[in-house]
Amino acid sequence: MQSTDLMMEGFNLMLMGMGFVYAFLTLLVIATTLMSKIILRFSKPEPVAIPKNKAFANSNQGQNPDLIAAISAAIHLHRQRK
Repeated sequence: MQSTDLMMEGFNLMLMGMGFVYAFLTLLVIATTLMSKIILRFSKPEPVAIPKNKAFANSNQGQNPDLIAAISAAIHLHRQRK
């Protein structure tokens, strides 16, 4: 067997191996994307529990109320978009 034939065989084997890996990874990405969309469609978002104890109410003292309002509005808009 000549060295050129051996090199061509190695090159063909390399291309086939890389092709199988690329095809498998592509199928894996497609499968995980589909599973994610299916789960998001059928699952309900969990409600966020806000503690209503006095320790939580007192922890907001000394903070800027405008900052708290801005953060609350941003969270509300983010949840509406999802």
